Amino acid sequence: MVTAHRPPERVAVIGAGMAGLATAWFLQERGITVTVLDREGVAAGSSWGNAGWLTPGISTPLPEPAVLRYGLRAVLSPSSPVYLPPTADPQLIRFALGFARHSTATQWKRAMAALVPMNRLALDGFDALADGGVGGETVEAKSFLAAYRTESERTALLEEIEHIHAAGQGIEYEVLTGADAREIEPSLSDEIGSAIRLHGQRFIDPGRYVHELAESVRARGGDIRVGMPVTGIRDTGRAVEIEQDGRADTYDAVVVATGAWLGDLVRPFGVRTVVQAGRGYSFSVPVEHLPAGPVYFPAQRVACTPIGDRLRVAGMMEFRRPDAPLDPRRIQAIVDAARPLLRGADFDDRADEWVGSRPCTPDGLPLIGATRSPRVFVDGGHGMWGITLGPASARLLAEQIGTGVRPVELRPFDPLR
Repeated sequence: MVTAHRPPERVAVIGAGMAGLATAWFLQERGITVTVLDREGVAAGSSWGNAGWLTPGISTPLPEPAVLRYGLRAVLSPSSPVYLPPTADPQLIRFALGFARHSTATQWKRAMAALVPMNRLALDGFDALADGGVGGETVEAKSFLAAYRTESERTALLEEIEHIHAAGQGIEYEVLTGADAREIEPSLSDEIGSAIRLHGQRFIDPGRYVHELAESVRARGGDIRVGMPVTGIRDTGRAVEIEQDGRADTYDAVVVATGAWLGDLVRPFGVRTVVQAGRGYSFSVPVEHLPAGPVYFPAQRVACTPIGDRLRVAGMMEFRRPDAPLDPRRIQAIVDAARPLLRGADFDDRADEWVGSRPCTPDGLPLIGATRSPRVFVDGGHGMWGITLGPASARLLAEQIGTGVRPVELRPFDPLR
């Protein structure tokens, strides 16, 4: 006799970033009462200062052959866009070895095939939130330019787009000269000799959007508690106990969406994949001509997004402890890389200098679904794509929690893999 699935009535979501709050929102859609817990506050982690791109067309696995081509000397350089400091940390060493093992063409294609179904749902997830009353605006990128100094530099992204197409994911684009690109975006300097224009992408102000999402969760009856870290989770056999500063509250289930801190809470429930902080840096600058959409310099791995009346400039992939302080050398490396490529940007008038920890996995795939406990779930490990894929991941996980059936799109992201 098959016992009918009984959905939980009360669920705790640990983490008030995009992944956690979107999960809470979609659980509410299924009539589930949610309490969101966060050690600091809403959008306090990597959800605040990132580039805010909604780019399912280029949401690809982070481990790729190009990373290995940097070479060890480049990766160990503080000015490198991908930086791995010398370390004796066994977790970071384990992550680096696994990351290198997955940075092959074969592994990239396998991971890309797993991401394609999720990418197809990404923008629908944002549309569902908008239809449900979330006030955050998603902006269509009227221009989304990947800009290069030379045509030869452009070859890498063109080849990647062909691989993306081969994996079954469509993306519209056009190849431009440097002059064409400057006509579209006068903020590009004369250093730019070629470009690719991507179509069908969007962007947001991520901090503002996540706060709007939090307000929607609250307006629908959700409780958001901040400023007290969760120190443990215990499965009692019938429920879960969430421990915070000596007190314990009981829920029917819990979703752990704590980003780079994910492993600390879910390792006792069979999740062995290393979740490593891939720290990104950003700041904002005034610019004479604010671009109409994102500008990306792939060779320098610098992403620029118009937010308000300033340009947010973001970059770096720094594998360090998530709580390490901001390193001014990383900011300067981004400045040095971007200054020659942008016209009219005042890099000496920087504001909002920020570092945030993206949760990265060795295989480049997120961890979404149930753990060894049927009452403990995970939603995290999206790497650079937590904003883009957060709502789609949350919607599918809420479906699994509500129905007891894992959606086919989540199978590659099993937290117990």
